[in-house]
Amino acid sequence: MRVALAVPCYVDQFRPQAARASLLLLERLGCEVLLGFDAPCCGQPMFNAGATRAAVAASHAWTRASGAFDAIVMPSGSCTHHVRHHLPAFLQNTAAEHAARVTYELCEFIAGPLGKQTLSGRFPFRVAMHLGCHAQRGLRLGGASELHQPVSGPMHALLAGLDGLSFAEFDRPDECCGFGGSFAVGEAEVSTAMGRDKLRDATRHGAEVLVSSDPSCLLHLEGVARHTNAPLRTLHIAELLEEATR
Repeated sequence: MRVALAVPCYVDQFRPQAARASLLLLERLGCEVLLGFDAPCCGQPMFNAGATRAAVAASHAWTRASGAFDAIVMPSGSCTHHVRHHLPAFLQNTAAEHAARVTYELCEFIAGPLGKQTLSGRFPFRVAMHLGCHAQRGLRLGGASELHQPVSGPMHALLAGLDGLSFAEFDRPDECCGFGGSFAVGEAEVSTAMGRDKLRDATRHGAEVLVSSDPSCLLHLEGVARHTNAPLRTLHIAELLEEATR
């Protein structure tokens, strides 16, 4: 299958190893990965901040780049949610509708169009899985506690199929990590406290590794872990799956 890999800003600037892992993993799973997607940003940060003019320019550039592809994979639930749910309403044109239709979060793509609900691999560690809010409730890629749904979804299934992996289940599995974009700047103390709560929840259950499908959540939790000396290795889901399937 031919797919385009779209690298979000946070991955490009702060977690390039997640982009490399996404490329290697998709190729290992039989995809021909196209690297011609040349839009630098989907426009979500500007959209969320109310910077309409900048958001429109970024969104148009993104939809123009999307037009050449039939499947676009992004290692970010947050950006995927923006492209799928906000761009069509924001731009109201067929290019935005096409972008929304062909864009997938990485685990969603592997378990869906690629048809691989489990992968052959080994990762002998105790893992705490954090699914970001946009992936959880926006893309509906996991169960919601307020609906009394169990922890589920494509990322959980892909992890569960790896030999040797055990889950360090959160007491509050779908609680926000505290990042929330500009919230982490405007409400830094609250944001940090939420991150600490999330890490305490993970380490209390014996987690050795914390994994997330969202680079922004991962950046936040990694920073809190570093400053609190939490004994956790932090990985993007692409990095974990690529390592496990070598």
